[in-house]
Amino acid sequence: MIHLSSHTWMRPEPLRVTLARLRRLGYSSIELAGEPEFYPIDETRQLLQEYNIKCWGTVTIQTGTRDLTSPNLAHRRDTIEYMKQVVLMSSALGGEIVTVVPGRVGKTRPEASPQDEWQWAVEGLREVASFAQKQNIKIGVEPLNRFETSFLNRTDQAIALVDEVGFGCGIVFDPFHLAMEERDLYAAMRACGSRIVDVHVADNNRLGVGDGSLDWPKIIRTLKEVGYEGALAFEASPPIDRSPVGGYGAKQLDTAPADVPLSQLQFITDHASGVLADEYYTALLKQTAEALNPLL
Repeated sequence: MIHLSSHTWMRPEPLRVTLARLRRLGYSSIELAGEPEFYPIDETRQLLQEYNIKCWGTVTIQTGTRDLTSPNLAHRRDTIEYMKQVVLMSSALGGEIVTVVPGRVGKTRPEASPQDEWQWAVEGLREVASFAQKQNIKIGVEPLNRFETSFLNRTDQAIALVDEVGFGCGIVFDPFHLAMEERDLYAAMRACGSRIVDVHVADNNRLGVGDGSLDWPKIIRTLKEVGYEGALAFEASPPIDRSPVGGYGAKQLDTAPADVPLSQLQFITDHASGVLADEYYTALLKQTAEALNPLL
C-alpha cells in the first residue's frame, strides 16, 4: 500500500527528534541516509519500534570519492563496498529497498568516455544488486537532473541500465528531477511500470508537495495505475533565499545547527540548500502530508 515516508539527509539531527516529528505528522516509514556509522543497528531498531516507524530503506550518499563512474579503480571498489554496507544496514533494520545514485552527486562533467562510464556502472551495480538480492533488498537506481549529474538523467536511460544490470534492479522515480528531463512525466512513469521500487517526493521547485506546479493527483493516479505500492519518501531541499527580496533566509536556516560532519554538510550545501530550521522543516513535512494523504 502506498504510504508516506521521509528521508533523513536534509536535516542532520538526533534520530529520536526525526521519528517523533514523523509520528506526529502521520508518516509511517523512513528512508535513512546511507551513513551506517550514524545509525547503530540495535539502537536504531529500538527507536523505530518505540515510535512505530518502519524502516522503508536507505539511500546512498554519493559524496567525496563515492562514484561508480570514476576512472579510479580504487574509488569504484570502495564505492561498491560502501554500497554493500548500506544494503546491510537496510536489511538489518527490516528495510525493503536501497536507493542508489551511480555517480557522485554534483559531478556534471564526465571524467571518462560514455562507454567506460556505462560499463563501470553496470559492473558495479551488478555486484551490488546481486549482493542485495541475497539480503532480500531491492536496489533502485535514481536518475537525477542534469545540474546534479552528467550520468543518468532520464528514465529511458535508467530502463536500459537496470535491464542490463539484472538481479531485480529497479528504478527510483523522483518527479522533481524528471519533470526537468522528461518530455512527458506520466508516459515516463508508465514506461518504468513495475520497475519502480521507490518514489521520492518534492515539488518542481523542491519545496514541499503543493508548493509548486506539479499535478500530484495525476502523479498518484499514474503510480496506482502502474501498480506501485511502496513509499512516497519526502525529499524537499529548498533553495535558501539569500536575497533581500523576501527576507526569508533567516527563517529557513538553523541558527545553531548540530555538529554536522563536513562531508554531510557539503552534500547538503551542494543541493543549494543548508541546514534547515526545525520550524521551517516541520512545516514542509506537514504541508506534504496534508497534500498527499487525501490522494492515497
